[in-house]
Amino acid sequence: MDVDSVLLAMRAGSEETEAALRKYTKENSNIFKFDPADEDKRKLLCERVLNLLEKGTRTTCQVACLEALRILSRDKKVLEPVTTKQNMQILMGLAKLEPSEDSLGEVDHFPVIVEALKCLCNIVFNSIVAQKLSLELNIAAMLCNLLKKCKDQESVHVIKCFNLRLLFLLSLLHTETRTQLRHDLQALPLLTEALESSFGITWTEKYKADPRADAPPLSRQDTDCAIEALKALFNVTLDSWNVHSENDAHQFRYMAAILRLCLLTKGPTEDKTEELHSNTINLLSNFPVSCLDVLISASAEEEESLKYNGMNMDAIQVLLDFMEMRIDKGCSYVEGLTPVLSLLTECSRAHRTIRKFIKAQVLPPLTDVSNRPEIGTTVRNKLVRLMTHVDLGVKQIAAEFLFVLCKERVDSLLKYTGYGNAAGLLAARGLLAGGRGDRWYSDDEDTDTEEYKSAKPNINLITGHLEEPMPNPMDEMTEEQKEYEAMKLVNMFDKLSREDVIKPMGVRADGTMAPLEEAVRQVQSNEHSSSDSD
Repeated sequence: MDVDSVLLAMRAGSEETEAALRKYTKENSNIFKFDPADEDKRKLLCERVLNLLEKGTRTTCQVACLEALRILSRDKKVLEPVTTKQNMQILMGLAKLEPSEDSLGEVDHFPVIVEALKCLCNIVFNSIVAQKLSLELNIAAMLCNLLKKCKDQESVHVIKCFNLRLLFLLSLLHTETRTQLRHDLQALPLLTEALESSFGITWTEKYKADPRADAPPLSRQDTDCAIEALKALFNVTLDSWNVHSENDAHQFRYMAAILRLCLLTKGPTEDKTEELHSNTINLLSNFPVSCLDVLISASAEEEESLKYNGMNMDAIQVLLDFMEMRIDKGCSYVEGLTPVLSLLTECSRAHRTIRKFIKAQVLPPLTDVSNRPEIGTTVRNKLVRLMTHVDLGVKQIAAEFLFVLCKERVDSLLKYTGYGNAAGLLAARGLLAGGRGDRWYSDDEDTDTEEYKSAKPNINLITGHLEEPMPNPMDEMTEEQKEYEAMKLVNMFDKLSREDVIKPMGVRADGTMAPLEEAVRQVQSNEHSSSDSD
């Protein structure tokens, strides 16, 4: 049904209007690109719909109007008549976003609330004017009040879901809204409660709620609500790495216990499970590392849990499995892989038990060193391949993760990766000459296998694998031929250097890179100053 027909039907009467709007919505439900020729007509239709909603009509007609407006609000170019203070307040009233509203009203009115919230989501997302009006109208505070009403009534999953989505959008688009939600509106406990309600948690200890082994997957509605709550919490907890009070520490540890349950919960489909876990990982990345020990717990009474040194490591194993799955997908590493790698790195750096468990999974004792570290299907092979990835951020976080698992010891890292793969990290950290990072780790030493010890003398330090001795091509050369080849090589390097194709570099005494001349002068200066003079 075209826009002209809808406009014509709206002059006939309420029944014809409702039928025309429903037909228009049905035919255009999957349309996201609109014909520019009808732009003015769609603007007029928006005005007519809002006028009808302002005058008041029966509930079914309100739903039909809002459904049509939801379709129209996908087009940024027709939102001018919608994004006025008066019209925004009309939609807020229909969504129960008013201080005077004490309850959600009758259940029959719930579809109106849902559609009004959907419209507001589209309008705020697509219009800068609406984003500014949302601050002026204090929509964030109204949404928090609506969220409080939702917890007191049943059958409000969809209302809560779009309430949380609008909160996420507002906190995404405005730094002021994030600050308001965190400090003025005290939304952190409220959002945490909304997340917790999606799981029906029964607490067994202060920061422990274990899922039942026979629990069914989370329903689609509860999964969607949990995902929206996680996204809103992510925005509100940005820059929360430093906890300043005991109350904050309790809040984050309480949330970490809920997020542990999120990791151990499955959604209705694999895609929904991945989305749930992905948003959980993103949120955990905002947490102070001191609060992440809640992800593991004593497991004496749990027979089916994954145990390591008496601790339940189920959640950490989920993180490792998620990381490997994202590596295997082979795309969108920056958005999809770096958050979980960063989280695992911080967990390993701050918590010894977690680091030792992850190292046992990722870097088990070496037995077969016949292949290069980057060749193969193990997690170690996959991570070593990422150390030379074209994206700087991806290769840095992959290298940093392995370096932390090796307790930031250069010799240990080289054993698992080879010098060639680790050179980028070592150059950036000033560790090309060897040594270890600045952070202190426990003194427990790695135990090499007998296979590795026997092969170690013949391992190529650059490639990190065992190589058969190669014949020396110079054995059969005369001295004149050797001299000729050496001068040929010198001339080639000299030409490349003079043309600035390459720049010879050396290693300073502190392990950092420098131009060769500077590095040589520093070495000579150090030798001169340390020599005894009569």
